[in-house]
Amino acid sequence: MENSSQQNKFVQWLKNSITARMIMIITIILILLIPLAYIKDLIREREYRQDDVINEINNKWGKDVLLYGPILKVPYKTYKEKSVFNQETKQYTTEKEVFVNYAYFFPRTLDIDANINSKKKKRNNYESVVYESNIVLNGTFNNPDFSSKSINENDIIWDKTSIIFKTSNLKGIRNEVKIQLNNNSYTFQTNYDSKSNGYLDELESNYLKEENSDFTKNQNFKLTLSYNGSKSMQFIPIGKTTTAQMISNWKNPSFTGNYLPINEGKKVTTNGFKANWKVLDINRPFSQQFFGNLPNLSEYAFGTNFIVPVDEYQKSNRSSKYGFMVIGLTFLVFFLIQTMSKIHIHPFQYVMIGIALVMFYTLLISISEHSSFLKAYLISSIAVVSLITLYSKSILKNLKFVSLIGVCLTALYGFIFVIIQLENYALLVGSIGLFIILAAVMYVSRKIDWHN
Repeated sequence: MENSSQQNKFVQWLKNSITARMIMIITIILILLIPLAYIKDLIREREYRQDDVINEINNKWGKDVLLYGPILKVPYKTYKEKSVFNQETKQYTTEKEVFVNYAYFFPRTLDIDANINSKKKKRNNYESVVYESNIVLNGTFNNPDFSSKSINENDIIWDKTSIIFKTSNLKGIRNEVKIQLNNNSYTFQTNYDSKSNGYLDELESNYLKEENSDFTKNQNFKLTLSYNGSKSMQFIPIGKTTTAQMISNWKNPSFTGNYLPINEGKKVTTNGFKANWKVLDINRPFSQQFFGNLPNLSEYAFGTNFIVPVDEYQKSNRSSKYGFMVIGLTFLVFFLIQTMSKIHIHPFQYVMIGIALVMFYTLLISISEHSSFLKAYLISSIAVVSLITLYSKSILKNLKFVSLIGVCLTALYGFIFVIIQLENYALLVGSIGLFIILAAVMYVSRKIDWHN
């Protein structure tokens, strides 16, 4: 009999104690974090799937473009003496061993003009940015300087001089690659024997004609390229003076690399962008010529990334990060109503409300894959707010409290949507919003007797 009385007292304490209700609500919130974590994993999984599809689209269309060239490649002889033992004379003799090395010379001027027509390419629910481009490179080669290496003029093999060009996207080239050097034209071939330079492939011209090997006169060049590419386009500033102009219809460029466009030549509008760069040899940490090996200078490239603004999965991911706050604040509203009105809300009913709040994110992800994020967010939030508001009618039995629940949930989801759209001011607006919510809770709860 005494045990039954103690059990009844404990049950009454659970029903009426504010502390017990708080412990129960916190426990349910912590349990609901488990499905919320699974939802975040689902978003990441869908993002990885999107990345795989985008990479597949880009690989078939054409990958990112990096241009490194044109560069003069001049062979020269070097000698090494070695001692050879003669078995007949039993003496050592000295012989000269001849090696052929290569010197690489960058152009004195390099002017790049890139015209890019970008477009979105879709597969199922996924979208990638690809482009078609026409690039014209103009410039001048002047007399290669071998004086720094004390190489004899007779050891320079001028008649084997060629021009090389490196790029990251051979598959995307849409025209025959030729260079016009003064009055002569040279066709490039893929150089399979060249050592890999990062991820760049090398193209090499046939040997220059005699009149183009006379570098006492400036040798003017023009190289025209047509590319299918994606993600980005970048150039390495190898000219003693490098200028570049890029024009595109893409309205969300991200200028990248070691050198940003000059302010006077940069213009971004809703119809696209135009950007100009100017890089002098004094602005970069490498010289105009290299002997022996041509280094990988990709880290000094500059250009533009063709980015897609925050996509649906990124927005869904950002939205899910506020899941704990949404569940906590919703439960707080129900808790305050329960405490102030003495209405009993069963733990099972809290669990049902929590599951409905978690379902918002699965609805958001699935609908956004087939529509815009705005439509998905509106449909999901209206569905969840309506469901919880109607469910609360059977719990609270009071139209005033039901309306309060509906208004609070609508305001909460509206607040979260505004934060998601803001990038630079998300922290500021979020902090102000939470401060206002805290002030409202403190004001409403000021007369509650917390000693029960």
